[in-house]
Amino acid sequence: MSFKLVLVVACALVDTDGRVLLTERPAGKTMAGLWEFPGGKIEAGERPEDTLIRELKEELGIVVREPCLAPLTFASHAYADFHLLMPLYVCRRWEGIAAPQEGQRLAWVRPNKLRDYKMPPADEPLVSHLMTLL
Repeated sequence: MSFKLVLVVACALVDTDGRVLLTERPAGKTMAGLWEFPGGKIEAGERPEDTLIRELKEELGIVVREPCLAPLTFASHAYADFHLLMPLYVCRRWEGIAAPQEGQRLAWVRPNKLRDYKMPPADEPLVSHLMTLL
């Protein structure tokens, strides 16, 4: 059996009040309207940490340093046409103020309210890990 493996990395940005940042997938993208942890596809030859640093700057306009990224868990999810492998990092320190750079909506969410936001199937199992941590 052959399938396409897609590597994506995500980050739970946690503010000083213990809230986690979720971003809404914009119209025109697959799974538009669902909420997710910011991040993106790992490019060829790129390390997950480098991807997050690049994606968080592009998506949110913030600067993250590698020592501030702590790996927490990962998701492994079979979609109909590909398999997603997604490490989740936690970050509590960054430079700048997270603001939408691509027209997406943002929400700072208390850990016990994360399940109130409809997420892609791969993101859902990550919530319990965050709730345990926070």
